[in-house]
Amino acid sequence: MEDAKKIIVEFIESKAKQKSKFYFNDFLPLFPDMKAREVKKIMSELVKQEVMEYWSSGSTTMYGLKGAGKQAAAEHED
Repeated sequence: MEDAKKIIVEFIESKAKQKSKFYFNDFLPLFPDMKAREVKKIMSELVKQEVMEYWSSGSTTMYGLKGAGKQAAAEHED
């Protein structure tokens, strides 16, 4: 599981210049031998460890690194 977590974080970091939030389905091709449920467990563990966070538009949920992206910056303004 630790290797899988590292793969996910590296994937997000490699795409950081293009976007900061990703759909769950964006991560499935990283693990072609795993079922979606297994990938979901890894993603949930990363959220629980506060490496990643959920972001919701109201109609869909996305994932991103904790504190990354424009939305995170706007939410922490006083």
